[in-house]
Amino acid sequence: MFERTMMKRKKLLLSAFAGLIGAIAVAAPAAAHVTVNPSTAEPGSYARVTFRVPNETDTASTTKVVVYLPADRPIASVSVQPVPGWQAVPHKTKLAKPLTTDDGNVTEAVDRITWTARSGAGIAPGQFQEFPVSLGPLPKSGTLTFKALQTYSDGKVVRWIQTGSGDTEPENPAPVLTLAATGAPSAPAATSTKAAAAGASDGPGSGTALTVGVIGLVAGLAGLALGGVAFVRSRRADD
Repeated sequence: MFERTMMKRKKLLLSAFAGLIGAIAVAAPAAAHVTVNPSTAEPGSYARVTFRVPNETDTASTTKVVVYLPADRPIASVSVQPVPGWQAVPHKTKLAKPLTTDDGNVTEAVDRITWTARSGAGIAPGQFQEFPVSLGPLPKSGTLTFKALQTYSDGKVVRWIQTGSGDTEPENPAPVLTLAATGAPSAPAATSTKAAAAGASDGPGSGTALTVGVIGLVAGLAGLALGGVAFVRSRRADD
């Protein structure tokens, strides 16, 4: 009888503990993604944005980053800000239809930018790097999707090129810039930026992920409390 009672108590405590561990796992920050920051910009304006690239492996450094500008929405003026330890090379393509600007027609536009780490540089494990770019004039509505490739020193290439819809987030989402007037609510981007680098203001986890994590943690704590109550009742009944 005594052994059966002790086994029952152990099962109750183990069940409550497992619930807490599961909640902590749900509440843990999601993996960081390549993002564009800020994620919104004034339509028709010139904007300075940064592509934030975190290192997501413990065994290699990021040595090359390629960002593709949307081919269907070319931008007339694109310039890069120097990043110490990195060489930036913008690549231009001829446009099928010239862009009309205040300075005349533009027949070529940047379609991709490649950043390559110089010897001894690179993004080490546990670190991130930001690559600033000036863009303009931006389109007057909608979103801009910037597909990106991240190459590691071991040869692995992560393709941040997927897009989603609604609350669905793909495994490797492409960075998305939403065009919205200052002070006006912006429409949700096709892809959420679930995480940026640790310590950043728009840090590792989207609002949805954070909410789910909090709910999971509360549920785990509730399970632990219920397990404790059941354990006390069981002990009192035995006494």
